[in-house]
Amino acid sequence: MNPVEIEEAVSELISQPFDKEDFPFVFLRAFGNKETTIKRLRSGETNKSDLGGVLQTNNIHIAVAPLGEVTKTLSNLKESRATTKSKARYILATDGEYIESEELESGETIVCAYEDLPDHFGFFLPLAGITTVKQVRDSSFDIRATSRLNRLYVELLKYNPEWGTTERRTEMNHFMARLIFCFFAEDTGIFRRSGMFTETIEQMSASDASNMHEVISEIFRAMSTKIPNRKAEKLPRWADRFPFVNGGLFTGGTEVPRFSKIARSYLLHIGNLDWTKINPDIFGSMIQAVADEDERGMIGMHYTSVPNILKVLNPLFLDDLHEQLEIAGDNPRMLLNLRKRLSKIRVFDPACGSGNFLVIAYKKMREIENTINERRDEEGRKSDIPLTNFRGIELRHFSAEIARLALIIAEFQCDVLYRGMTLAISEFLPLSKKNWITCGNALRLDWLSICPPTGTNVKHHADDLFSTPLDQVEIDFENEGGETYICGNPPYRGSQWQSEEQKEDLRLIFAGRTKNWKSLDYVSGWFLKATDYGMNTPTVSAFVATNSISQGRQVKNLWSLIFDSGQQIAFAHTSFKWANLASKNAGVTVVIVGISNKPVKNRKVYSETPDGGVIAKSTGHINAYLVPGSNTIVGTRSKPLSEINEMTFGNMPNDGGGLLLDLEEAERAIQMHNVPAHFIRPFFGSQEYIRGRERRCIWVKESDSEEAIANEWLFSRFESVRKKRENSNRKATQDLASFPYRFGEVRQSGDEQIIVVPGVSSEDRSYLPVGLLPSGSIVSNKNFALLDAPLWNLALIASRMHWVWIGAVCVRLEMRFSYSNTLGWNTFPVPALTEKNKADLTRCAEDILLAREAHFPKTIADLYDSEKMPEDLRQAHERNDEVLERIFIGRRFLNDTERLEKMFDLYTKMTNSTNTRKTKGRKTHDQRK
Repeated sequence: MNPVEIEEAVSELISQPFDKEDFPFVFLRAFGNKETTIKRLRSGETNKSDLGGVLQTNNIHIAVAPLGEVTKTLSNLKESRATTKSKARYILATDGEYIESEELESGETIVCAYEDLPDHFGFFLPLAGITTVKQVRDSSFDIRATSRLNRLYVELLKYNPEWGTTERRTEMNHFMARLIFCFFAEDTGIFRRSGMFTETIEQMSASDASNMHEVISEIFRAMSTKIPNRKAEKLPRWADRFPFVNGGLFTGGTEVPRFSKIARSYLLHIGNLDWTKINPDIFGSMIQAVADEDERGMIGMHYTSVPNILKVLNPLFLDDLHEQLEIAGDNPRMLLNLRKRLSKIRVFDPACGSGNFLVIAYKKMREIENTINERRDEEGRKSDIPLTNFRGIELRHFSAEIARLALIIAEFQCDVLYRGMTLAISEFLPLSKKNWITCGNALRLDWLSICPPTGTNVKHHADDLFSTPLDQVEIDFENEGGETYICGNPPYRGSQWQSEEQKEDLRLIFAGRTKNWKSLDYVSGWFLKATDYGMNTPTVSAFVATNSISQGRQVKNLWSLIFDSGQQIAFAHTSFKWANLASKNAGVTVVIVGISNKPVKNRKVYSETPDGGVIAKSTGHINAYLVPGSNTIVGTRSKPLSEINEMTFGNMPNDGGGLLLDLEEAERAIQMHNVPAHFIRPFFGSQEYIRGRERRCIWVKESDSEEAIANEWLFSRFESVRKKRENSNRKATQDLASFPYRFGEVRQSGDEQIIVVPGVSSEDRSYLPVGLLPSGSIVSNKNFALLDAPLWNLALIASRMHWVWIGAVCVRLEMRFSYSNTLGWNTFPVPALTEKNKADLTRCAEDILLAREAHFPKTIADLYDSEKMPEDLRQAHERNDEVLERIFIGRRFLNDTERLEKMFDLYTKMTNSTNTRKTKGRKTHDQRK
């Protein structure tokens, strides 16, 4: 269940008469518990309560209290042994009049009237496996409002299917934006009295809703008509009471979809909510899903927390403003200069969605401005920060509408907070006609025309606040000059998931600059557009992006273009989960990267600590891997940079399964079909090695092929391989049909001792899975292998240093490591090793292998589970890390950032040295000529 569905279920629960016997089960059902679970609790089979209530293990202990004894009952629940033993996360007590509940880990509580439970349902969302953020827990209003608007939207489309067509969907979305404004305006005093819009509709529309559309249309017509013109318009008296709003919100057609009786009921229920509680940064995110059929099932999940947004905005410009505010102190002149600076700052989000980043930026700047006004004894002063300085581009029309509306609401709320309700209302209407949110494809629009550089005019046009922006009147920034900051959370989309249109978007931007643009993530388009923007005016840009843009081959393909333009990385936040309001482990692993064409003295790299904190490291430069250091870009190498052994791919069967066997097949082949045992070998793909899954393969050397073919059973397997290869569309595979008894690609003799490295492995392990396979083993192309290599190579691969290097320079599949010999191993910078170093590392590798052996038959997956790793194995790795890190710098590294910083420094020196030697060699050759 998503949060909206849960809110609806909780609201339905409260609307029914209180049933003390049934309440706990209906409550649990509202949070997604299945009927089989409820049935087992009812029967007592899984109910662990010792107080006559209902206790669900690891979840909640609920008890219905005698009238007036809710607090006492909650105390009993907390002291209950069963609560502790069953590890209940929540306790809840109610008598049907009041509810009290506590989340035991945090100590957070709620106390409310029984009928107000839907206002607090967000407190219980973890019961449904949904992680939540404090803003939602503090106010569930936004989800409640979204829930009701969604039901109204769906019902209206059901009754007016033509409004859901492509031709009329824009009108439908515009109608919803008008309704939202009216609900907010009637509860905040913008209209003449509270509830004016909802009450008028209830009084003037028929109970069967037959004239509902006409009533709403007349109200909208009134709000689009100036007061002097109303007499000529012959507005009905009940509509004439509404103020003139303008701003484009009620300009143009006032046609309204027809209402069913159910839709009328929904609208009245929405109007009866308290819209003073709206949070435009939360509500906007959630409501955008209403108008998108593909996203409607995720309504209520689209919330980006303010702390996450501030990870972008703070280092982008807010931290500097706060620093300047602190420096200014109470100095009137310095405060005045800072206020003037605020008034000229432009914030531009070219993927603004429903306006989250812009709303938060506006609110935070108003906070700073208010502090300035207070220190200058000018409380209540009209803001100098124009709303039109917060500009955006959004592809979806409804989201663009909501973004404009969210900013309007944010402005009004700030005015109420800092200037008082009377002044806020007196200056709110009519709305401005100016349009500062553009609906369109950000990767195909000219950003300079939407957010023009200092001293130029706007070229992109739109008619009014809510109409098609391509026709807008010219909008100049109210305060010329100033700084421009670009920010946002654009769509990520890896290359394999991009639509044809998105591919074309990237082609239009990158073609002619790089041949390798097809492998880039979609978000790369925003970085390069920001780079181009910065070629025309000083600016700083920061985007949230998947961490893949700072890993592997994308680094060269994207960042070389950005650096060549003169842009540098101004700040960065290394990988973290960009968790929205989402289920379980949902949430994308992202980075935040800020780029600037202006000198930056103190660049910072932010990274998360294991306990969820954030540390910042100051540095002179940040490279494309988001590591302190010069702009080094790691490219593939055919041979190792360091004095380490060569690593190769494993063997590719290319056999259609004909050469691969499970254990039973292998045993039958030997025992029943007289297959010589030396033709059956242990076979290791990545999962076979990591999870201990035993498989076998047929392995025939060229010199033994005649003996193998003579065996009837083997011959039949070879025939299936031959036919599979002959039917291939690839000539190279067809050619292999002549050798059906061997693998398609053979990279080992079959008699070597092998150090094996899986090609793909989980990022949750603290070390890369690497191991030693006995002679006679065959590794697949899903692995990499070092053949007959000294054991100290294994110690290098098993180190934290190598884990960190691979995580930085190799491509990742989601967050999983995708190993590469040419990009990861061959580039791995290792200091020159003495014989003593190699002996020490060999001993470390042996200790790791012996520690694993002591826990046989546990697999690599078992042993390297981050929460269950055996202590002796962990200590063996720690000793290995200490030995290697002392080789690097004579001590242990403080953290991964320091490890990477040292390795990039060493890599740069080693590659420069290699290039110098090559250059000198060429000169000598020239001289000989």
